[in-house]
Amino acid sequence: MNLPLFYIEQVNVEDLLFTFPEESSKHIIQVLRMKMGERLKITDGAGYMADAEIVSDHRKHCQVKRLSIEYVKPASHQKCIAISPLKNTARFEWFLEKATEIGVSEIIPLICSRTEKQQLRTARLQQVLQSAMLQSQQAWMPKLWEPVSFTSFVNKPFEGSRYIAHCEAEQDRSLLPVSSDSNKSLILIGPEGDFTEAEIALALQEDYTPVSLGDSRLRTETAGIVAATLLFPALG
Repeated sequence: MNLPLFYIEQVNVEDLLFTFPEESSKHIIQVLRMKMGERLKITDGAGYMADAEIVSDHRKHCQVKRLSIEYVKPASHQKCIAISPLKNTARFEWFLEKATEIGVSEIIPLICSRTEKQQLRTARLQQVLQSAMLQSQQAWMPKLWEPVSFTSFVNKPFEGSRYIAHCEAEQDRSLLPVSSDSNKSLILIGPEGDFTEAEIALALQEDYTPVSLGDSRLRTETAGIVAATLLFPALG
C-alpha cells in the first residue's frame, strides 16, 4: 500500500524536519487519524519526494522527520497547453485536474476574442493542481501561468513544436499526433465557438502547425485532454 503523499511548499535537501501548515495538519491528524511514528511521503511539486515520519502529531502544526529523499527528474518530453478559460468554472477545474494526472507540464490560460470568462481565482486553481498531483502520486505539479492574451502569447518565442487546434474545415490540418523530433510541445486550444479567423491567421504567421483532434466537435476542456493525450506518441 502506498504511503499517503502531502505537499510542502519548499523541500530543502539539507532540512531534516518539516512542519505542515494548519490545513494539512488537520487532515493528517484529525481526518486520517495518523499518530507519532507513522510514515508518509512529502513533495514540493518541483521534483523532490521524501519519506518521512511523524514526530509531532499536533493538529495545527504537525511535524515530520525526513527519512530519505530523492529527486525525480521531470518527464523527458514536456507538454504545454494554452487553453481558453471557461465560463463554467467546474469544467475548467476538471480540465486542470485531468491534465495534471496525465502529466502536462505547463498550463496557460489563454484569453481569446471569444473567451467569456477572463477573471480566474488563481489560488483556487493552484489548489486543484496540488490535489490532483497528490492524488496521482506525482512529484511534479504543472506550472500555471497568469492569464495572457492570445495576441501577446503567440508572439512569444518557444523552443519546441507548436500547434493550434481549430475547427475551420476549409483549412488543411494534420491530425494529431504529428511526428516531431522536439522534446517540448505546445498546443493552443480555443474557447467555445473556436478561434477567430484572425487568431488562426496570426498563429499560422508565427509558424504554428494547424491540427485536428478528430471528426467530432469537442468542448474546450475535452479538446485539452484529448490533445494532452495525443501528444504522448507525437513526442515519443
